[in-house]
Amino acid sequence: MRLRTSRPDRPGYTRVRHGRGFRYLDPAGQPVSDPAERARLRALMIPPAWTDVWICTWPGGHIQAMGTDAAGRRQYLYHQRFREQQEATKHEHVLDAARRLPRLREGIERDLAGRGLGRDRVLACAARLLDLGFFRVGGQAYRRDHEAYGLTTLLREHAACRRGGVCFRYPGKSGQEQTLALADPTTCEVVRALLRRRDGDSQLFVYWQGRSWRDVHADEVNDYLRSRSGADITAKDFRTWHATVLAAVALAVSVDVAGDSRARRMRAEARAVHEVSGYLGNTPAVCRASYINPRLFELFENGVTVKPALDRLGKGVEYGQPATHGEIEAAVLRLLSPPRPTRAPLR
Repeated sequence: MRLRTSRPDRPGYTRVRHGRGFRYLDPAGQPVSDPAERARLRALMIPPAWTDVWICTWPGGHIQAMGTDAAGRRQYLYHQRFREQQEATKHEHVLDAARRLPRLREGIERDLAGRGLGRDRVLACAARLLDLGFFRVGGQAYRRDHEAYGLTTLLREHAACRRGGVCFRYPGKSGQEQTLALADPTTCEVVRALLRRRDGDSQLFVYWQGRSWRDVHADEVNDYLRSRSGADITAKDFRTWHATVLAAVALAVSVDVAGDSRARRMRAEARAVHEVSGYLGNTPAVCRASYINPRLFELFENGVTVKPALDRLGKGVEYGQPATHGEIEAAVLRLLSPPRPTRAPLR
């Protein structure tokens, strides 16, 4: 079946209450009578709480259904093959972003070496924290509506500096409390200055421009990442990449124990996902579906991991930096990057 573009503003099926369940109506308002089509609509598993439901009449439409959830937000259900294509594109983009990390980190280091709390130095601090701490970048609207914080919306009360390290404790997505301690002296120096500044604003991340303090916003952080990397890197790429790297290490540690046993391999995969989800603050299901590159699991099931690189874990990494930076990241990139085509020799 070929995928085709579908649009919710075009005629489609609708869903109405019928007893304890639902009835599906065609664009003319008549009940859908074909058993196979009714089975397809039920198989979409549209949440019962959704209202104003629109359903695509084409089995191959890239958007299969749209509705409004209990919070009044528009939600979409996409075709499985479309989701797979989008995930593959996303992970290829993240690999491209990972190849630019050395350049980005050099730019961050240069800006952090400056003085004061100007725009570039504060944004460099934010970028360093994204690279070290699995932060979501945050947004004012989400903070206002859900009382949940990300990096750019943190308050002063959420941070503290102690003995050359910086600690964060704040309510994150879904009300889950996030706690993080980082032993990075340069970052701590900037955060300490932000905490000690003399103004009444409770916002942690601000910078001095002209004659006033300006709040840091998510789009500024993403613009900074793009300017220093020379690529279309965004804050979310850090979480996706580091989740993949951590999972790669966890699977490499388990590969010999798992052996050829399918049951042991499945348990090893579940442990790896659970471990990574603890860092991200997501459920294991979300972590596996949305963050870890699925190619890792395909390779693991064939006994292929970054195990040969584990003896270089932490090699060349500076104090306060994750041991997975550098050599291990390079090994994960080699593992997941498609082989380059070779040219036939000229005759």
